[in-house]
Amino acid sequence: MSEKTETRPAAHGGRRFAGRRALVTGATSGIGRAAARALAVEGADLVLSGRRRERLREVQAEVVELGGRAHPIEGDVREADVCAHLAEGARAALGGLDHVVHAAGVIGGGGVTDTPLEEWDRVLDSNLRSLHVLTMAVAPLLKETRGSLVTISSVASFRPYANLVAYCVSKAGVDMYVRCAALDLAPHGVRVNAVNPGVVVTELHTVSNAVPDYAAFLERSKSTHPIGRVGQPDEVAALVLYLLGDDAGWITGSTVSIDGGRGLASAR
Repeated sequence: MSEKTETRPAAHGGRRFAGRRALVTGATSGIGRAAARALAVEGADLVLSGRRRERLREVQAEVVELGGRAHPIEGDVREADVCAHLAEGARAALGGLDHVVHAAGVIGGGGVTDTPLEEWDRVLDSNLRSLHVLTMAVAPLLKETRGSLVTISSVASFRPYANLVAYCVSKAGVDMYVRCAALDLAPHGVRVNAVNPGVVVTELHTVSNAVPDYAAFLERSKSTHPIGRVGQPDEVAALVLYLLGDDAGWITGSTVSIDGGRGLASAR
């Protein structure tokens, strides 16, 4: 039996994450919400993080309905004190952490000549700074359990797109951060990975108004993704759970595409 398996509660009743404790950021919508629901179905107890109080309560109710426990903590993960509060809350409510899903993030349009510094900072802080601040806060808990962290990156981390410079750079930074964190935390048995989705039907584009005609964008995306369709949050959540779990125990520092082939396609 591996050392990692010995330090964690064993799953029971066919639920992969029974007895496990997980923190999900960006839990109020999209991939984060789907991951929270999927973890609850698989038996995990959760700390849910997000900026929208009512949405957090909705997701908490969904988790409870699915038979799980959920502790919502409102706050902005760009801030160090918020991330510290999440770690403290996980310790107090759950007794520690086995897994972290960092799904909080934003998108913002603009090219190299017309992206204001304020927008650059907003996107970089939301997507990259938040990952560093959160990782520093939860690393001590994950070291105790030889746990795992999965963050949400993007196909835009390795494929440039016009008028999307801050987002592309932020996600490229996420990928490199994952590799560095994987090396730094490997001696402690902690695994760090990322998933890199293509277009997924979430609120990412609509909340920021990055795509004025969202329906037309989704229709066009059928042709830009070789598989012929866009993705759904539950599909990405399934990959996230695989990377979190014991079956992926020899995977760390990986950035795993789930994009319907979008990263293979030439620019159109």
